[in-house]
Amino acid sequence: MDTDVIIVGAGPTGLMLACELGRAGVGPLVSERQPQIRDIPKAGGLSGQILEMLRYRGELERFEAAGTAARPAPRLPWGGMHVDFTPLSDPPMEVLPLPQPLLERVLDDYARELGADIRRAHDVVGLSQDDDAVTAAVRSSDGPDRVTARYLVGCDGASSRVRDLADIPFPGTTYPEVQRLASVTVPEGVTVLENGDIDVAGVGRISFGFTRTEHGEFALGSTDPKLMGLFTSEEESAHYDDDEPMTVTELGDSIRRVLGVDLPLGEPTRLTRFTFHAREVERYRDGRILVAGDAAHLFPSPGVALGAGLLDSVNLGWKLAAHIHGWAPDGLLDTYHDERRLACARNMMHAQAQVAIRRGHDPAAAALRELFQELLIDEQPLLRLGGLMAGSEVRYPFPGHDHHALIGTFAPDLALRTDRGATSVAELIHGTRPVFLDLADRRELREIAQDWQHRVDIHTADTDHRPADALLIRPDAHIAWAATVGDPTDTAVPALREALSGWFGSPLGTTLAPAG
Repeated sequence: MDTDVIIVGAGPTGLMLACELGRAGVGPLVSERQPQIRDIPKAGGLSGQILEMLRYRGELERFEAAGTAARPAPRLPWGGMHVDFTPLSDPPMEVLPLPQPLLERVLDDYARELGADIRRAHDVVGLSQDDDAVTAAVRSSDGPDRVTARYLVGCDGASSRVRDLADIPFPGTTYPEVQRLASVTVPEGVTVLENGDIDVAGVGRISFGFTRTEHGEFALGSTDPKLMGLFTSEEESAHYDDDEPMTVTELGDSIRRVLGVDLPLGEPTRLTRFTFHAREVERYRDGRILVAGDAAHLFPSPGVALGAGLLDSVNLGWKLAAHIHGWAPDGLLDTYHDERRLACARNMMHAQAQVAIRRGHDPAAAALRELFQELLIDEQPLLRLGGLMAGSEVRYPFPGHDHHALIGTFAPDLALRTDRGATSVAELIHGTRPVFLDLADRRELREIAQDWQHRVDIHTADTDHRPADALLIRPDAHIAWAATVGDPTDTAVPALREALSGWFGSPLGTTLAPAG
């Protein structure tokens, strides 16, 4: 066996998985066909729940330090509209500007620090697997090679070779529109007005936000007054190679077709082109081969795919590590498919709703958008949509353990008081070990948890307005079990024991055969 895990693809999803495995004591081999990190910024930054996850990991500062600008006010595009989260005291959606090439460099450095072997210009061209291992046929500058591992994860994008070689179906829809997204410096002859509109010499005023014409959609907006953020969407029959960078000329031609004007364009800081799809694999796992990120799902809206892929990696990393270390209970790896399929369904719902809202050009469609904007003035609809966009409202289904509203959700960051001083839930999750948190001095529950102390960190703390007597928190910060306030011992003890063994294997003093 050459390595425990092969990750195919050194984009954000693959590198994040390498980091999560490294934190759990597994050093993967990352195989990437490109010789170096590409300069094309397909994504412009991080947003939503992955920012909270990085904070819980204690690593958010390294990403913030690499960011290209301060966090902008959370006013975000959705379905051809701008949704304003600034009235909320705690917006569910935040954005960290960090173009994809910079993001990949941060993740690359981080993964190498944690022991990942990242090989570029290393192209996986064939796969085979049996009950014990998966073998990748590789082509590189050193010639053909074969690498074996216990598991292989395809994080190799929308045109995933791993998915195709494993014969994993990828059903869904491809939409006819081509989207172009760019940031360019403000050129001479263009004045940016206080409300975000621009005044163009010889053309006149162009409004901030979305403009629809019979030829497509144009959008203007930016978080930086020195830059114009530009977007077009139009139906085209031409096929574009993703490896061929978009040019300023191509952008200008698209603006002319959609808007009917020649818009002066400055120097580009970001140019990207993409086609929308609504697709998901039929299965996230085929034996010892798994898929994540764009190899597993594609969404018909911007700003969804990157966060979804990174959260795939967070969900999968600790489960793969449990199998590598030999303590995973039966079925643990299969929960990756179940849980991320549910998360994908939530993302797909709001992404496809955006398609329906943005594509209409008749008065009825305009009325729907107007009504939707009115609803989003109110706090509750704004919170609900923000949670959907962020991916923070997902509650994983844990059959037999649904008696408490927190079970299956992302752990709230409670302020805690311990005999060692003040701390928080986020600080307890900095490692990759599960956490048992006793909030009500329930000795009988701590005694049960002690049987798993080789695998689970045990803490006792006080908190204001405690939501439960005790919490069992997985390494991905999701709550595996909770004791209702005042839960009787004869109910809480067997339920806790079942949750501990169901998620974290055998108790201390027993053995567990390595899981497949």
